[in-house]
Amino acid sequence: MKINIFWFRRDLRLDDNTALNNALGRDLPVLPLFIFDTNITDELADDDPRLNFIYESLAMINNELQKSGSSLRILKGDPVKIWEELMMAYDINAVFVNRDYEPYATRRDNAVEKILGQKGISLFGFKDQVIFEEGEILKSDNRPYTVFTPYKNRWLKKLGEDPQRYCQPGKTPSGNYLPGNYPFPSMEETGLKKSRICVRPYDLSVISCYQKYRDDPAADRTSYLSPHLRFGTVSIRKLIQIDLEGNHVFLNELIWREFFMQILFHFPHVITENFKPIYNNIQWRNNEEEFEKWCRGETGYAIVDAGMRQLIRTGYMHNRIRMITAGFLCKNLLTDWRWGEAWFAEKLLDYELSSNNGNWQWSAGTGCDATPYFRIFNPDTQQKKFDPKYEYVTRWVDDYGKTPHPERIVDHDFARQRALITYREGIKRKMYV
Repeated sequence: MKINIFWFRRDLRLDDNTALNNALGRDLPVLPLFIFDTNITDELADDDPRLNFIYESLAMINNELQKSGSSLRILKGDPVKIWEELMMAYDINAVFVNRDYEPYATRRDNAVEKILGQKGISLFGFKDQVIFEEGEILKSDNRPYTVFTPYKNRWLKKLGEDPQRYCQPGKTPSGNYLPGNYPFPSMEETGLKKSRICVRPYDLSVISCYQKYRDDPAADRTSYLSPHLRFGTVSIRKLIQIDLEGNHVFLNELIWREFFMQILFHFPHVITENFKPIYNNIQWRNNEEEFEKWCRGETGYAIVDAGMRQLIRTGYMHNRIRMITAGFLCKNLLTDWRWGEAWFAEKLLDYELSSNNGNWQWSAGTGCDATPYFRIFNPDTQQKKFDPKYEYVTRWVDDYGKTPHPERIVDHDFARQRALITYREGIKRKMYV
């Protein structure tokens, strides 16, 4: 019996799932599939909370599928090899996926499409995790935007031309899933262990007051949407509809996400290099002892330490605090932004390559639309402005005020002057090379 296969990746939901809807809209039964990609999982700890979240999301999907007499097939290994095996096990008509834009995902999908094509099997890709893909928002000369504000304006204009087309959730057709009851593997069978850190449920009710609390880390009035958006347990179209009806400041953050995605697509060198080559000759200090203290939240600056300890314990960090901690590492300690980016990539539950890279280069002043290199946050000023009562600090630095806090790793005024000199000298070196 010929079948179609829908391959889950960053779209772990059954509702408003573009590629799944298209697969179900065809005449053939659909086999739902997920592959634990060992090219990714082998780089992670077996108790990585993000893998736990994926596993739990898959279990929920499987429970829903069983209600219709179907189930989710879960495999683990190299996707190319797995697809070679699947082509021998099934009479596959076509494979349906939602597009993934990160460099590794693009290479993987191209390799899978090639081996499928050798057997006359089509791979159909669909837009799902974004409102606009990399080629849809361009300048008049068809070049990509590298500054956020004009990108945002063009993004909003295009959305306004036909909002129903771009953000109307898709209705799931009454198609057929392939009947069957594949055994759902235990965590042990997938090589996973239970993590002490969990992804929190998202709360859409806070979006309406996002503007009021977005810079108040102590209030803890965040939506906790970001990991769900990262792994696709919630539809971007659903969020955009809510934002258009309510808080446009929150919408701005979603546009930033797509801005950084198209930057990564058009300028893949940003993964390992500065977006702006003029900063390539900055002489980073890269003091390993200082970096370790920053990672542990022992810099002596309370608001920085609180943020880093929240990250270690929970996998979350308030957006305002992310800017403060990242700026401190790059500017006050003159540590290469790539070190900090890698640490966040390991710890953040919502880690997404494009946003993590874009925001770290923003903080370092080396990115496409970055804070100027001479803007250096004073942690004490940031403390007074965003956590004046030390409520956020005392929540995450348990012994704050009870025992002596670690000695300050560096004097801010000294560090500020050192950073200004280092950046200026680095720019001069580049100009005369």
